[in-house]
Amino acid sequence: MIDDILAYNRQFVSAGEYKAYVADKYPRKKLAVLTCMDTRLTELLPKALGLKNGDAKIIRNAGGLILSPFDSSVRSLLVAIYELGVEEVMVVHHSTCGACHMSFEEFRPHMLERGVPAETLESMDRDGSLTRWLEGFHDTEASVRQTVSLVRNHPLMAKDVVVRGFIIDSVTGELTEVGEE
Repeated sequence: MIDDILAYNRQFVSAGEYKAYVADKYPRKKLAVLTCMDTRLTELLPKALGLKNGDAKIIRNAGGLILSPFDSSVRSLLVAIYELGVEEVMVVHHSTCGACHMSFEEFRPHMLERGVPAETLESMDRDGSLTRWLEGFHDTEASVRQTVSLVRNHPLMAKDVVVRGFIIDSVTGELTEVGEE
């Protein structure tokens, strides 16, 4: 597959198709979107939000979650805000997310099957840290609220940044805002 992608890329560049996507590194809409890596959102999310290349910083990970104050998503948001002029953040989780109900116990047999030694799993989870790290969420709205709260209340977050949370329908692209409780 990677060789096919490389062949396509050579054609893409030589034909000048990249010219339609040339943009500045600063997001035109001063917006960052923290969302899930789900493949259904690759084109749906920007289209449903009316975003074009160069409009926003889109930060993606499994579930669109923040797991700790030093999470790479937090780092990306801080860079977007302090270096690239972002003024608003949208946290966008989605319907039927695979991270909902995800757990280490689900991953464990797959990891063992693919060659990760049981001793490695046991030593990495002695204090439950691997279990916590691979835990998903069980309530999408609650997860959005928690992520919004973590972003807003992060000790390094600029207090004038607007942070709002949403759930996007993975089929239709309809956005539903998740308010505070």
